[in-house]
Formats: sequence, C-alpha cells, structure tokens
Amino acid sequence: MRLKVEFTTEPFDLDEAPAHALVAREVIEAADLDAVDVGPFGNAAEGGTDAVLAAVDALLRRSLGAGATRITLQVNVISEAAREGEGA
Repeated sequence: MRLKVEFTTEPFDLDEAPAHALVAREVIEAADLDAVDVGPFGNAAEGGTDAVLAAVDALLRRSLGAGATRITLQVNVISEAAREGEGA
C-alpha cells in the first residue's frame, strides 16, 4: 500500500523558517519517501506504508521537540486507480 502525507507545523513565522519547520523538512527529506514537496505553507510526500508511518512518527516527535505548538497532518491511501491515472 502507498500513502500520501500532507502536513504543516505551527507557529508560522513569515520572516524566517522556525526551528520546528526546518526539523520537519529535514525529517521528510531524509526519509525513504517519493515525491517530496516542501513549501512555506504546506508539505507533502508519498511512499510505502512503513516509510510514511516511520516518517510521521519522527516528524511529530522531532518537530514538537523543536518547538512546534501544533502539527496538522493528513494521511491518505493512494489507490491503484489514482496511481495509474497519473501516468496517463
């Protein structure tokens, strides 16, 4: 099974990326995930179940430890039909 995770960390700082956001980016970029997309207002990545769940665990623990006061995330199962449609 493949999963897609989308997340944001707060509080926001428009002047410079806060430590918790940098840690979250580091976790996601270092994980064995596909299609990683990090940005100032939202982040997403896809991968196998074990890789995504391990990354989410590390993301929550490390971002909270770095000062995040809220982490909003969504995890979706990517269906085979949706994956096949991407290649069309």
